[in-house]
Amino acid sequence: MTFDLRTADLEVINSATKYPSIPTYHRLGERGALTDAVTEFSGPVIGTEKVDGSNSRIICLPDGAWLLGSREELLCAKGDLIGNPAQGIVAALRGVADALAAPDDTVRVYFLETYGGKVTAASKQYTGNLTVGYRLFDVAVLPGHAELFARPVKEISAWREAGGQSFVGEAELRAAATRAGVEPTPRLFTLDGADLPRELGATRDFLTEHLPETRCGLDEKAGGRPEGIVLRTPDRSVIAKARFEDYERTLRRQRSAR
Repeated sequence: MTFDLRTADLEVINSATKYPSIPTYHRLGERGALTDAVTEFSGPVIGTEKVDGSNSRIICLPDGAWLLGSREELLCAKGDLIGNPAQGIVAALRGVADALAAPDDTVRVYFLETYGGKVTAASKQYTGNLTVGYRLFDVAVLPGHAELFARPVKEISAWREAGGQSFVGEAELRAAATRAGVEPTPRLFTLDGADLPRELGATRDFLTEHLPETRCGLDEKAGGRPEGIVLRTPDRSVIAKARFEDYERTLRRQRSAR
């Protein structure tokens, strides 16, 4: 059946293309504290900067149309004269979406971090002039969209959080960034999973060593404090995030409890 955005169920598309939850490298315990249990990696691990912005989506559809969305909601469609101005996503990404969209047999979702401006409380770490930037951090491909979009929304949500979406690997992600004409999130290192730290304090020091300041500053007035690092295997089969704030909070509580 030919896809037509005008007759599609937007609630279903929205649910199927949301970015799934990513675990923390050290598992979360009570009251948001990190535990000693870590996400296990083997073989090569790529470290990328985690940018503190607004999770944004460019959804390229089989009929050549596109949708723009934030983490939770759709904001604009191709041809709309007015889009939802929330967090500056539409203004920043409309031109990118126009360049990417083309008729295809699949649904492709480009996930970008829109940051700076007045996007989040951390925007001052990236700009002192209200400049807005964006970085590509993941791409998902949904080839069986007809069957998927026929499911109930609750079923799609469970499918998504169980890892149902198919994400491209590192080589294809870089190629997609080149095609889109956007920068990917900064690549910081590639190392063996056995070399990752396992202790909380050592991981906090590891973050500081590899990312002492953000590599995504938009001007000279940027504060420069980074959010953290995302760890992923080249095929993206394992992925986890390590945020400075989580380690600082947990270590502070441990010191206070002594």
